Amino acid sequence: MERPRRLRTTPALRRLVAQTRLSPADLVLPVFVREGITEPAPISSMPGVVQHTRDSLRRAAVAAVEAGVGGLMLFGVPTPEHKDAEGLWGTRPDGILNVALEDLRAELGDETVLMSDLCLDEFTDHGHCGVLDDRGRVDNDATLERYAEMALAQARAGAHVVGPSGMMDGQVAVIRAALDAAGFADVSVLAYTAKYASAYYGPFREAVGSSLQGDRKTYQQDPANATESLRELRLDLAEGADLVMVKPALPYLDIVRQVAEVSDVPVAAYQVSGEYSQIEAAAERGWLDRDRTVLESLTAVRRAGAQVVLTYYAVHAAGLLTH
Repeated sequence: MERPRRLRTTPALRRLVAQTRLSPADLVLPVFVREGITEPAPISSMPGVVQHTRDSLRRAAVAAVEAGVGGLMLFGVPTPEHKDAEGLWGTRPDGILNVALEDLRAELGDETVLMSDLCLDEFTDHGHCGVLDDRGRVDNDATLERYAEMALAQARAGAHVVGPSGMMDGQVAVIRAALDAAGFADVSVLAYTAKYASAYYGPFREAVGSSLQGDRKTYQQDPANATESLRELRLDLAEGADLVMVKPALPYLDIVRQVAEVSDVPVAAYQVSGEYSQIEAAAERGWLDRDRTVLESLTAVRRAGAQVVLTYYAVHAAGLLTH
């Protein structure tokens, strides 16, 4: 009789033969910095997550680095009066996202990887990821011009990696060309290669104070489709992406696996707000063991092929992994 259980008999043996390993360095912490507040503002749909002030963001970033977390992904939340049709405060040097990047680069230098969300949705009064045409549709090519400007603003502010998340056709090529032409050849592009039009983003809308009316189904991917992710991957790689990402993570592990099998650059996956909030809600009710579920879910994403996992649990998971 074969006895696979022999390799499960002790914790030490299970550690020795584990095929998938999770470490703090694999994790990236998404963080929100909000303009015009003096104290961190709790996000009701994401217990334990806050919109930071510039000062509290610096403290949180230092704590993440000390915990061994691999990087930070910054999202800016402007005041309502700093939203407009074209998201101009996303490219101004004094916009909240860019000043926060400057703060963290001055505080941390190259001790961590500073990533920035390169998208207009937080900064537009209509809440879409691009500029609109005269019929109210997202204008792909006009949006690309804004993305190029935003990439340069974020690079000047200190981002190591820019993350275009708007799912505009050709975005990676335009951003790469703009960065290279301006002398930022060392700034990397994390392409949101397969970003699905998902219900799991719900709590994130509160986190960034979204103004969105309607949906983003004309530019984010249809959850019913898989093969177009590989088409998006082929295009992003050809356009110069340094890393590629699947979002959300756990509901799309099949996509993570397909992308990881053919990508020749590192693959990331984003455990999004809805995934986080589900775990928190179930754990609060005693239905799930929170810590075990956190580590199991993150391990599953790594097992599917992601080398980098963006997760709101990054610092908490790092503590679980090192104690």
